[in-house]
Amino acid sequence: MNKTALIVVDMVYDFAHPDGLVYYEQNREIMPNIVKMIEKAREHEFLIIFMQHSHRKDKYDKELTMVRKNCMEGTGGDQLMPELGYDDKKDYLIKKRRYSSFYGTDLDLVLREHKIENTIICGTKTNCCIRSTVQDAYLLNYNAIVPRECVATNSQVVNDVHLTDIHKYFGRVYSMDELFKKIEDGDL
Repeated sequence: MNKTALIVVDMVYDFAHPDGLVYYEQNREIMPNIVKMIEKAREHEFLIIFMQHSHRKDKYDKELTMVRKNCMEGTGGDQLMPELGYDDKKDYLIKKRRYSSFYGTDLDLVLREHKIENTIICGTKTNCCIRSTVQDAYLLNYNAIVPRECVATNSQVVNDVHLTDIHKYFGRVYSMDELFKKIEDGDL
């Protein structure tokens, strides 16, 4: 059984489409790299999990008191971008309402059921959802790996600072070339 999972965080309409409510151009720029990462994961039969940021329609959500309204269910803003190639027969789709993909979801249970040890984490936003997901993966004893070209936020400086911290304290940050070599060499 393969021990690696790819977790694609919040590549939904409101974040990744130019008409989205909290769109950043950087999310469109990383999309082709994330698609390549998904293809590599499929080639090596990694478990693929798509995290879907989604807020309940017409219900209180503390997160929405701190940020612009986004990813409301029923609006289409929380829908996965179609170019990701989500396969409902093979892949998992897990809704989340907080930055961390682990908090208040069954992500940890799904990973444990599949005996996953390595988590490759990509998507948006490096300083919020990616960092908190990586940090929680580390705290839950998963090997957290972030492909540098597959994460973004609205500032390159902020992106780089958080990737530096992630690499130093919570996991490993690799270029896609470095990560693909590790995968091909059987190191994951």
